[in-house]
Amino acid sequence: MPHFLPIAALVCNAFLWGLSWWPFRTLQAAGLHPLWATALMYSLVSVALLLLRPAALAALLRTPGLWLLAVCAGLTNAAFNWAVSEGDVVRVVLLFYLMPAWAVLLAWRFLGERPSPAALLRLLLAFGGVLLVLWPAQGGLQQLARALSLADALALLGGFMFAATNVQLRHLQQVSAAPRMLAMFLGCLGTGLLGALAGSSIGLVPPWPAFAWGWMGIAALLALALMAGNWALQYGAARLPTSTTALVMLSEVLFASLSSVLLAGATLAPRTLAGGALIVFAALLAARQE
Repeated sequence: MPHFLPIAALVCNAFLWGLSWWPFRTLQAAGLHPLWATALMYSLVSVALLLLRPAALAALLRTPGLWLLAVCAGLTNAAFNWAVSEGDVVRVVLLFYLMPAWAVLLAWRFLGERPSPAALLRLLLAFGGVLLVLWPAQGGLQQLARALSLADALALLGGFMFAATNVQLRHLQQVSAAPRMLAMFLGCLGTGLLGALAGSSIGLVPPWPAFAWGWMGIAALLALALMAGNWALQYGAARLPTSTTALVMLSEVLFASLSSVLLAGATLAPRTLAGGALIVFAALLAARQE
């Protein structure tokens, strides 16, 4: 079974991210906003990676493509972490997994790849699923606009930037793993810190809380978990076809849904289940097409 270890690594990454909402909410309850938490955790993992691979910094500085990767990865993580801390976990993860649909639009716009009829069908399925997930009980476009929350917008932004991150990673296949990881870590650190400072200045983000060993310990453990998850993603994605990676990563939806039901007592509305089925089916079709 030559693909067992890469697949297991991807499942591990999906499991860690599918459960990441729990420690982020625990940190927020302790007074540490998700943006501050993102900056703190990725400062820890950036220092650890620099100690292990000091040459990665020089490679990062001389490769402009890694700078764009840093921005995309930073926006992905900051948006996702904030969204799962504020909104309904299942709804956030489903909106985030519009990534295959965004990838079609990005390839059309920036790579000149005109979408095939099958790609257009996937777009319709995915965005139809989004409408079902977001559509309010009362119905109507005006009610839909009012029903959109900050968490919804952050989830959509995170999914779009996740697609951009994957596109950029494909452009940087010849770059070794350590500089790519460092770029992503520093991007998450910078985006989280700048977002927290900006939000704090306008009252949207609470200030940095008083130090407590409790939340510091949770943040350190979460940082280690996310670093392990990133390594697992790099290991698995580099050894498997893109279609297989996409299929395995969809297990994050399952992990997030089950954990939110078991740990937070969430309920899955029929409309959410139907919309989620369309989004996941569109992603499966995209993986099969590749």
